[in-house]
Amino acid sequence: MAILTARDEAAVRGELAKLAGPVKLVVFSARLGSETCAETEQLVREVAECSDQVSVELLNLHIDRDRALGYGVERVPAIVVEGARDYGIRFFGMPAGYEFTNLIDAMIVASAGVPQLGAATLERLTTLTTPLHIQVFATPT
Repeated sequence: MAILTARDEAAVRGELAKLAGPVKLVVFSARLGSETCAETEQLVREVAECSDQVSVELLNLHIDRDRALGYGVERVPAIVVEGARDYGIRFFGMPAGYEFTNLIDAMIVASAGVPQLGAATLERLTTLTTPLHIQVFATPT
């Protein structure tokens, strides 16, 4: 059974038409110990079917340990969003509900390689002197 409805699929196709370049979604999962890995894999495949600019690579957290460590992935399900390079965008857990919109937006930003930020924000970011690790946590509603 599909996760995306026909209406959702049409909306995703419309949004992914904004992609400026190719995007790869690297999905880490493990069949044991996670209730949402299979659903996350299916969702990502369905999203990829909405644009020929989107590719998917499915990896196993335990088998592909070196790749997981390289991406900083330690739990599943995890989605790495890559454009021309890895910008550090990660989703942990299934991006459902409001998080789904964030996944699509992240894909668009990664495809362009340039965040859409205001001049004041860009100026403020130039003052950062050390790497910054930002995490956003969401709870199911």
